[in-house]
Amino acid sequence: MLFSRKLAFLALSYGCTFMLLSCNTPSTTADTAPATKQIDSLYIDDVWSGHPVGFALLTDPPHQFAAYYDSNRVMTIAQRKLGEKNWKKKKLPETIGWDSHNYISMELDSKGHLHVSGNMHVDSLVYFQATETYDVNSLERKEQLIGNLESRATYPKFFSSPDGDLIFTYRDGGSGNGNQIYNRYNPETQAWSRLLDEPLMDGKGERNAYLHGPVPGPDDYYHLIWVWRETPDAETNHDISYARSKDLVHWEQSDGTPQPLPITLENCEIIDPVPVEQGMINGNTKIGFDQNDQLVVTYHKFGPEGNTQVYNARREEEDWKIYQATDWDFRWDFGGRGSLGKRLGIFPVVVEQGQLTQQYWIDTLGLQKFMLDEESLATVKELPVDKGYPEDLEEVRSAFSGMEVNLLTDQTDDGDTYTLRWETLTRNRDRPREGALPPPSPLMLYHVSEGENKSF
Repeated sequence: MLFSRKLAFLALSYGCTFMLLSCNTPSTTADTAPATKQIDSLYIDDVWSGHPVGFALLTDPPHQFAAYYDSNRVMTIAQRKLGEKNWKKKKLPETIGWDSHNYISMELDSKGHLHVSGNMHVDSLVYFQATETYDVNSLERKEQLIGNLESRATYPKFFSSPDGDLIFTYRDGGSGNGNQIYNRYNPETQAWSRLLDEPLMDGKGERNAYLHGPVPGPDDYYHLIWVWRETPDAETNHDISYARSKDLVHWEQSDGTPQPLPITLENCEIIDPVPVEQGMINGNTKIGFDQNDQLVVTYHKFGPEGNTQVYNARREEEDWKIYQATDWDFRWDFGGRGSLGKRLGIFPVVVEQGQLTQQYWIDTLGLQKFMLDEESLATVKELPVDKGYPEDLEEVRSAFSGMEVNLLTDQTDDGDTYTLRWETLTRNRDRPREGALPPPSPLMLYHVSEGENKSF
């Protein structure tokens, strides 16, 4: 399975993709993006719209799966074959409350068995495993995987190891006090075991790490970045840090020095020692690579003038060099507990047609894309944005006040793009809402194709 597909989902679960909502098309100084030639749509189900929470979309031709909470808040997995209009649906014995952390994650193992996890925020591990290949109806709950460190789980994620094994990771513990756990799946025995004998990250009861990655790079390394957080209060994020590994078992720092495990604040490599209350937040940290395949780490913090600015850090020669990428005149002050509404979403640097580019989303401007100078990483000019779907998908259609659009995109190896769309109210710091609630929202699947018409 493609690791890159999971990266798009992580952005959603931490709020960035959610913020690609009712944004306006930015003005550009280059030619407009190519027009979409055809778009097909398919209704899946009516879904809960009282608050946003991450759904999942997984396309492994000819199979496609969608995971969501239905109109009764029940976790549901829908399945179809590409080209077919009817969905086979499996209702799982999980019902979501009001917590926007409780997204759904799913993946196929090497033999085609589906694995699903979600609806947990410092809760007992919620996990389902299919007994038959490509069959949602065979999903069964597993009460435990290993048997310990499974009573306070959050942030489930599946991805592939270098040898193709399915890896499952989650945080054990709470915000400001948690460790990162990694398990490996054996498709022959259909059983899980620890990938590591000890937690990869250890906050030592005083803090926890919010991770982005591991991301496979062009240098055959898996790259991992994170911020440390002292308490459940979002303003206590600090110290963006780094480690890398070729096998996900043996870790090292950027100069090749072995990284002791578990990784702690005291023994880790810190890219930028950003203090608490200085504008850094978990979820807005990204990994990219420049034209020379050098690692570039993107994050934001308060700049010299006290405003929020995006920074790109690149490992050059014997140290990290940090470049300020923006010169904004606004400051995003955030803090407190619960799921926060986002003002800013950042994306990694990407090489496109020989150009180094980067995108940002700002609540007042929408999504913007820029060309960067190869040496200084400075903004050179604005570029057109090709979102992979028509602009009108971002327009709210519900008549209920306060609704927003949620979009989640999945792309296959051959370039087919599929997008889930549904509408909800905004985040409410994971608290129940008072008063009238919106009716269920239609969950729609869109397929965008250019050139030759492909089967939807």
